[in-house]
Amino acid sequence: MVNQDYKYSEITSKIIGAAMRVHSALGNGFQEVIYQRALKIEMSDLGLNFFREQEMPIYYKNQQIGMRRVDFLVENVVSVELKALTQLDDKNLAQAINYLEAYDLEVGLLINFGGKSLQYKRIVNRKFNQKNQGNPQIK
Repeated sequence: MVNQDYKYSEITSKIIGAAMRVHSALGNGFQEVIYQRALKIEMSDLGLNFFREQEMPIYYKNQQIGMRRVDFLVENVVSVELKALTQLDDKNLAQAINYLEAYDLEVGLLINFGGKSLQYKRIVNRKFNQKNQGNPQIK
């Protein structure tokens, strides 16, 4: 599943594999927080460094205008947003992209545990500011 053409592919592949194990064990039908707790265990077992429900500043024109919690910030470079919906839609994808842009992170995952099969999307922030690369502003 690792694709060297994708930035942080090794990290995102580990996260997706962990999510697959969680979905395989729990199936669908639980609230998002249950999947979040299970994914935390899986990622810990893999030795990934992460923050869960990390509060992140939201910026507009280089001014902080608010805060929002990301479900997971993995290795300080990958945002992971979890859902427990029957089906992902364009609104969920747009929201995940907006969060990446607001956090100034380059790569994210949108993972949905609510369907019969695990759904995931790898997201790239086309507006990423490379001077902050690998150093998101965390409070």
